[in-house]
Amino acid sequence: MPRAVVSVKRINEVLKSKISIVDREGAIKAENTKGELVFENVSIRYGDSEDAVLKDISFTSLPGQTTAIIGATGSGKSTLIKLIPRLYDVSEGCVKLDGRDVRDYTVDSLRDNISFVPQKNVLLKGTIESNIKYNDIDGNVEDMKTAAEIAQATEFIDSKENGYESEIAQGGGNVSGGQKQRLAIARALYKKAPVYIFDDSFSALDFKTDAALRAALKEKLADKNIIIVAQRVGSIMNADQILVLDEGRLVGKGTHSELMKTCSVYNEIAHSQLSKEELQNA
Repeated sequence: MPRAVVSVKRINEVLKSKISIVDREGAIKAENTKGELVFENVSIRYGDSEDAVLKDISFTSLPGQTTAIIGATGSGKSTLIKLIPRLYDVSEGCVKLDGRDVRDYTVDSLRDNISFVPQKNVLLKGTIESNIKYNDIDGNVEDMKTAAEIAQATEFIDSKENGYESEIAQGGGNVSGGQKQRLAIARALYKKAPVYIFDDSFSALDFKTDAALRAALKEKLADKNIIIVAQRVGSIMNADQILVLDEGRLVGKGTHSELMKTCSVYNEIAHSQLSKEELQNA
């Protein structure tokens, strides 16, 4: 009982906490957006900390392009992309969507324009269909199957006796890590948006599946703004633009071949993961 009372009090404190990310006065709806993203001298600090997690980050990510982000653990990759849907707000500078500060949009409408696959994939108790169609449970079945096909999930779904009606345990405990990732990706693809963000979402996939998925994304989402956070150089070598983060700073920006010549941090990461032959054939 004493432990339960303490837990209830703590839960109550959390429920009564004020939300820090709210609509500005006069915020407008984000409608008919193209998906152009611009980071202008962005820095962010957590709370009252004097040290910035990200420092003076500037780049542009355009519709029809794939922007990849790579860097060591703790370099600020996930924090960077969480600024786009306003899971955090910048401390300095601004993030713009279609030329307007994201804080000028209502939070709900801003997030309606972004399809986000977080680093930790969460599946809910239900069926494969209900998990993929989470954003619109009454939506088109063909759209669901197309999303699963792009996510390379069709083969394992069809191998199940009940197909899309197969049961998923809470948290996805009855599917493998790779299957869980593919279902989370399919869910994001089912939601049609101008901006797609994948936060290290391919890490549990084998190289063949990874390559097939990236090729499908490039073909099927040719006019969308795709942002990929990755640990593996092999997953991002063909990106239109690669951003290299190191201790919260942007230390490299360009294509794979350009960065191999100009960015020592990227060069070091690439050589630690790939052989000379693989790099030469890239």
